[in-house]
Amino acid sequence: MCSPGEAPPGPAPAGDLPPEWETDDERMAFLFSAFKQSREVNSTEWDSKMAFWVGLVLARGRRRGAVRTCLRELQNGFERRGSVPLGLGTVLRELLRRGKLQRESDFMASVDSSWISWGVGVFILKPLKWTLSSVLGDSKIPEEEEVLIYVELLQEKAEEVYRLYQSSALSSHPVVALSELRSLCAGLCPDERTFYLLLLQLQKEKRVTILEQNGEKIVKFARGLHAKVSPMNDVDIGVYQLMQSEQLLSQKVESLSQEAEKCKEDARSACRAGKKQLALRCLKSKRRTERRIAELHSKLDAVQGILDRIYASQTDQMVFNAYQAGVGALKLSMKDVTVERAENLVDQIQELCDTQDEVAQTLAGVGINGLAEMDSEELEKELDSLLQDSSKDSLDLPPVPQKVLGAPISDAELEAELEQLSVSAGDLAQKTPSASSEPKTALGLNL
Repeated sequence: MCSPGEAPPGPAPAGDLPPEWETDDERMAFLFSAFKQSREVNSTEWDSKMAFWVGLVLARGRRRGAVRTCLRELQNGFERRGSVPLGLGTVLRELLRRGKLQRESDFMASVDSSWISWGVGVFILKPLKWTLSSVLGDSKIPEEEEVLIYVELLQEKAEEVYRLYQSSALSSHPVVALSELRSLCAGLCPDERTFYLLLLQLQKEKRVTILEQNGEKIVKFARGLHAKVSPMNDVDIGVYQLMQSEQLLSQKVESLSQEAEKCKEDARSACRAGKKQLALRCLKSKRRTERRIAELHSKLDAVQGILDRIYASQTDQMVFNAYQAGVGALKLSMKDVTVERAENLVDQIQELCDTQDEVAQTLAGVGINGLAEMDSEELEKELDSLLQDSSKDSLDLPPVPQKVLGAPISDAELEAELEQLSVSAGDLAQKTPSASSEPKTALGLNL
């Protein structure tokens, strides 16, 4: 994009353009016209046209996911029926003024880092007028081939690179080779130039630092999402060298294992063919290879043991720093707290609670309208008397007569009632014989 040998992107798809793009020729003619020299001539039309193109330019960059653009690329992207917008240069100048875009040359110059020298060759050599633009400011319209950067999109993609590293297996090591990081970010960065821009952004945010060691670039990331990276030191370089040694030893062990397996297969083939001497030579070669593998395994174990101890010491250092920070915070929080003051405070609280209880008891002892509370014993006596009155058995009264008073009673009814009374008296005598024996004797004597 905007570089020699690159094919410019084609026009934007119809779905990414506003509805009036194909339907309202009159409005599009107005929008494709150049801006007035001064906004004061007609500020309403000027602001309306500017808002339309600003939103469209920013949306195009976000949709394409490219952090770089230029005036020519945008003109090709917004071409309509053979014509290009005449005011895009003014729009880009306004976006530069607002900080939504930044010249690539200015962005590179803003990163004060020693490793930028090795990346300059990747970028196009800047013409003299680009250098002058940093002195003159953003008051001039960008050139057609001048590369501009979407500032917010660059920051977002740099954050994605950082999170991608944190979630990968490479994050277990404090440093990583630039080539390995490039392979990790291949899906996020379509070209090497974008990859370098993202590293520059992370360098600007002090989240990575890059150093060249023995002709190879190594990258050190900050530990944690919001931490700042520390400068590359001898420990980091030593760890990187150990990591490289571990990788080389592992590759060598893998290669020798395949060679030993091949010797074994050759010995089998020689035995089948009846070539005993050839089979013996293959077995001797296999035995020598296995001894070399055993030696390499011991060296690999030693290197891995050293790396494990280094990582453990780094973890111990982190824990120690956390403890130290915790002790400092605890000292500050307990600065004015002593055992004597705590005991005094507890005594004051107890005294206040006792005083409150006494006040509550005093207020509860005062009767309404000045009357003293009645004695509890008198209340209990009165309650007992009420309970005794309610427990007395009720008197057994005869049933209420159902017949109307004053009605004449026949002789037959009187005789029936007398007979019923006689039967009742007989039943009562059978139930209490001892009580009725004496009266019967007396009756017998009288008769």
